[in-house]
Amino acid sequence: MGTLPCTEDLAHAVEVVGAEAWRALSGQRIFLTGGTGFIGKWLIAVWQYADRQLALGSELVVLSRDPAAFLEAEPHFAGVRGLTLVRGDVRHFDFPSGSFARVIHAAADVVAPSTPLETFSTSIDGTRRVLDFALSCGAKQFLLLSSGAVYGRQPPELASVSESYMGAPDIASPGSAYGEGKRVAEWLTQVICRSHDIHFSIARCFAFVGPYLALDKQFAAGNFLRDAMVRREIVVQGDGTPYRTYLYAADMAAWLWAMQLRAASGAVYNVGSPEAISIGNLAHKVNQVLGSPAGVRIIQSPRPDRPAERYVPNVDLIVKELGLQHPIPLDDALERTARWHQQTCR
Repeated sequence: MGTLPCTEDLAHAVEVVGAEAWRALSGQRIFLTGGTGFIGKWLIAVWQYADRQLALGSELVVLSRDPAAFLEAEPHFAGVRGLTLVRGDVRHFDFPSGSFARVIHAAADVVAPSTPLETFSTSIDGTRRVLDFALSCGAKQFLLLSSGAVYGRQPPELASVSESYMGAPDIASPGSAYGEGKRVAEWLTQVICRSHDIHFSIARCFAFVGPYLALDKQFAAGNFLRDAMVRREIVVQGDGTPYRTYLYAADMAAWLWAMQLRAASGAVYNVGSPEAISIGNLAHKVNQVLGSPAGVRIIQSPRPDRPAERYVPNVDLIVKELGLQHPIPLDDALERTARWHQQTCR
């Protein structure tokens, strides 16, 4: 059974955004897709805390394929003042009635097994449907959650990828469906919002860690935490050399809400941690932080002729332009995530 992130995390996120920025939501209606996923749950939880602490009187309407199942899994969201869940698939949902000031499109086909065509359709058809809704409901603010996958394979000699990097996914690979879908979603957002004078911003999301992160899916950090919490050996299936970064979810939610409330129209920002770490070193760090003696086993040996892969964002732009503080360090992020999951399991 789920539970809210701790008050310390929620208060941190609200403070990063700033009380003055939050007050722009006073009395407003916001529509959110993807609200029942990892990122969406955090957006809801932080909004709920800000709305209550600052008496905003705002309303959040969340699209869900199965609202009843979501509330059964996350009962702490049931009965929240101002929160309404509506049923529908992002590609062909019925438009909720009334006007909305803001639309946040966070729906993505990341965890659920699907075909490349299904993944591509969710990005393209879903984004077009949400943009059509934004036009029909009179929204003046639109935030699209995109992905660092739009850059394609990061050159190994490039320490971090900035928003100006012009790379792209490999169109010959079926596995590029997610990255290509997000690229087209960004294009649709740019064209439609500009032509209808809708203030918009685009968040290119990288990897995250924190409460609500699944421990049994394809996320390495979640798998490592799962094993370390029960003192089981961590097994790295590859050679451990790829580099990733992990932004703590409280900072992730804060940065996304800051974009919605404070970013200039047309802004495109990377959202992720600047603290790069190899997968192998991440496994060792998880054991160290959680005090697990079980050890790490890396299945494959690195090849000297193959440079380490990188998926590392440069976040200087969002930090500078939105005045965001340095994020919670990785050690602290891992410890907080494990603590939340352990509390949930009791």
